Amino acid sequence: MNEPSLTLEEALQQLDQQIDVLQSRDIPLEQAFAAYESGMRLLKICSEKIDLVEKKVMMLNEEGEVSEFS
Repeated sequence: MNEPSLTLEEALQQLDQQIDVLQSRDIPLEQAFAAYESGMRLLKICSEKIDLVEKKVMMLNEEGEVSEFS
């Protein structure tokens, strides 16, 4: 699956899988490095998706007006 098209939930699930790989005691160095790189890419995707959602969140102020979350 193309990483940028992942949903936040899919990216988090794949990130959790990479963490499990990294926690394995019998992992070769090359596989650990590949899992680390993949995890960092997934973490960036998660961060970008969360930032996008935060920008879309609207807040209701004391006057009852809706304004963008800041």
